[in-house]
Amino acid sequence: MTDMISKKAMAEIEEGRGISRMFSDAVALTEKFGAENVYNFSIGNPSEEPPEEVKRAIIDELQTQKPMALHSYTGSYGYADVRKAVADHENRLFQTAFTADNVVMTVGAAGGLNLMFQVLMNPGDQVITFAPYFSEYKCYAMNVDAELVLCGTDENFQPRLAEFESKINEKTRIVLINSPNNPTGAVYSRDILKKIADIMERKEREYGLPIYLVSDEPYRYIAYDGVEVPYLPNIYKNAVVANSFSKSLSLPGERIGFLILPSSLDGYREIYGACNTMNRTLGFVNAPSLIQKAVGRCLDAEVDVKGYEKNRNALYEGLTRIGYQCMKPQGAFYLFVKTPIADDWEFYERAQKYRLILGPGSAFGGPGYVRISYCVEYDMIVKALPGFQKLWEEIRTEQGK
Repeated sequence: MTDMISKKAMAEIEEGRGISRMFSDAVALTEKFGAENVYNFSIGNPSEEPPEEVKRAIIDELQTQKPMALHSYTGSYGYADVRKAVADHENRLFQTAFTADNVVMTVGAAGGLNLMFQVLMNPGDQVITFAPYFSEYKCYAMNVDAELVLCGTDENFQPRLAEFESKINEKTRIVLINSPNNPTGAVYSRDILKKIADIMERKEREYGLPIYLVSDEPYRYIAYDGVEVPYLPNIYKNAVVANSFSKSLSLPGERIGFLILPSSLDGYREIYGACNTMNRTLGFVNAPSLIQKAVGRCLDAEVDVKGYEKNRNALYEGLTRIGYQCMKPQGAFYLFVKTPIADDWEFYERAQKYRLILGPGSAFGGPGYVRISYCVEYDMIVKALPGFQKLWEEIRTEQGK
């Protein structure tokens, strides 16, 4: 019955098949062995509880607001007072001068990215991003009949600048940055980002067209060891920020985020106006009303990153002690680990013998690696390490090492 499904939908289903397989394999193992005996490192679901302020804000909104006022449609941009609160918060943190009219409340960062792709791109246009990358970016590009162009990164997962410059052409409309990065945990340095901006400015002059730098930032506030996460609108004129509260406030299921559209953007008024219409016609209509109000009161709240840092250290030290190779992540909550065999899907399958569910790197544009999500209970990491050890020894024995 696949002939009943559109070709575009089938292409996107095929693209997402790897991620779907991880979910189904995790379910099957859990049913067989029980959740406490399966070590599921495949999902980026925050393990830290939302801050208490969020719970109090939700309850207070429910108790003090008239139900139909609270649960009605909002304007497609979102509540004006919430947008102003977000703008003021960004201004305090990053020395900017945004107003409510630089903010669009969105259905998570993913909704914001899809909105920008719809507003800025025509069929046949190109968006450049750096591999490894969040796999659904390709589907977002396919939604608008655009092409996702991948640029490589070095051994520390920093962008290769010469390759990047060579791939920009007259069809390039967006450069998509994700830092801290999913799946690698890398943070792009200020020096690298300034060089990317310089290249883009030269290319804008060469082609006589704006090229927008879209920064996907759900992990901005999950960073370690004092690393700087540079703010792109302070580096490049045509920079847009897509952020969400999924990780920073542990609210992934509430689907709440925002776009920052600086007034410096080429075509700012047209772009901002288009967001108002496109948010409706894409089917979002508006970001969820109750949670808009709640997060607007909790912008200075934060989850306890120390829990993620403890997990990072335990997993990184445990795996490298065994012999696995990986970069120590600077942010997010993922390790991107080199597999001791070339085929990462085969490694993924063999790991299930030890009840380990991992994320094959090929699903993220990084073959020969696996993504290990450490937003889990600390005890799970401790219990899982012997399985990683046995898997390593099994493979090395086969290799005669």
